[in-house]
Amino acid sequence: MKKIAIYSTAVLSLALLAWIISCAINPVTGKRELMLLSENDEVALGQQTDQQIIETYGIYQDAQLNSYINQLGQRMAKITHRPQLNYHFKVLDTPVINAFAVPGGYVYFTRGILAFLNDEAEFAGVMGHELGHVNARHSAQQYSKIQLAQLGLGIGMVLSEDFRKYAGLAQFGVQLLFLKFSRDNERQADDLGVEYSSKVGYDANRMADFFETLERLSGGSAQSGLPDWFSTHPNPVDRIGAVKRKTAQMQAQLPGTQFTVNRDTYLRTIDGILFGEDPQQGYVEGNTFYHPSLRFSFTVPQGWTLNNTPKQVQMVSPQQDAFILFALESGGSPQAAAQNFRQSSGAMVRSSDALTINGMAAQRMLSEVPTEQDTLAVLSYFIQKGGNIFLFHGASTPEKYSAYQGHLAATPTQFRSLTDSRYINVKPNHLKVRNVTSTNTFSNILRQWGVPGDQVEEVAIMNGIKSTDQVAVGTLLKVVVK
Repeated sequence: MKKIAIYSTAVLSLALLAWIISCAINPVTGKRELMLLSENDEVALGQQTDQQIIETYGIYQDAQLNSYINQLGQRMAKITHRPQLNYHFKVLDTPVINAFAVPGGYVYFTRGILAFLNDEAEFAGVMGHELGHVNARHSAQQYSKIQLAQLGLGIGMVLSEDFRKYAGLAQFGVQLLFLKFSRDNERQADDLGVEYSSKVGYDANRMADFFETLERLSGGSAQSGLPDWFSTHPNPVDRIGAVKRKTAQMQAQLPGTQFTVNRDTYLRTIDGILFGEDPQQGYVEGNTFYHPSLRFSFTVPQGWTLNNTPKQVQMVSPQQDAFILFALESGGSPQAAAQNFRQSSGAMVRSSDALTINGMAAQRMLSEVPTEQDTLAVLSYFIQKGGNIFLFHGASTPEKYSAYQGHLAATPTQFRSLTDSRYINVKPNHLKVRNVTSTNTFSNILRQWGVPGDQVEEVAIMNGIKSTDQVAVGTLLKVVVK
């Protein structure tokens, strides 16, 4: 007990010291708060995280769309509480429905969320919300709290399993995207979203309408490893009503302002955007993963969950006690790749041998890899295809390895070249914006356009209306096409 008391006093002293030297004025509230990041540090963290985000999730390649998003964002950034920041606005190439920001002025929209927004006013509301997180320094606050814990990490790890579990966050970076804001943070970001979008002349009531759209969605299930909106933006109580009340207050403070919506401009800008997964970057059919662009396929263990990101493919067992990671690197040989893995991971090699897999040279290696928590038994395959080395790392605990060995070996040994045009020439879905030529109910219009009945509800949610609503002639609507 005496020893623990000494440790606790040391942790408390460090925390007190951090509090004394690290309080800062919040740009939004004007109040002093704990902040271990200077603005320069915040910008540096944002730059580092931005590089990781682009590498992991990829930028959506549409210069006109990215320019449009950036122009609207820069216009709004000028009237925020921190206009001196160098803001960056980017569209990520993922169907997950989310928008987020990281410290230092980096704001991201997924192409998935752009497909479910219906006008510039909705977009401005969400943009203002994310700018609110940046200006109120919400991510930087979370970072500071975690780093404060790290001040006592060496001591804390002796005392607390939680410290050991979260020790990896000392590197932070892209982990920012998986931190959930508090409901108080969300409420404040909503208020700032209303304020900022109203000040640049948009009707912030449309922000409330978009939150209704989000509530109608069942949540993102896209296989990109990126969390969806509600995973990182918890829903405050009476969110929609609060946004509408705040909007009324802001509009009363801006007499004479014409609050715009700009539906048609926005819809024409996103016309043709990729919708859903891009099969050219990999897709699953049956129990097989196909990658048309790189011309390969492999089997996925029955019942395992697969996440496909630009950087790697992750497969996880139903009990989440085994996994397979798949990635690639350019050049070299299977033997050199195996040696690089051994050196970088500190793996203790139990066996290693050369073999041929479906006509391709390969190296197989069984090793034990130490981690912060435990030791993993890892079965690795390094396969040469053309100028690339493809890596499979199948892992479980040593106690459970024998139960999973068959799965961990079957997937890499089924890796093969893809030559069948049926699996290569697959086309992605796109959004198509169409003009209503005669007044009718939404569901009847979709039937006339040949949209299958089981897709009507999803398309209605995407358009922010109900399937039974009357739609006037001349209205622009979004549909999904090949």
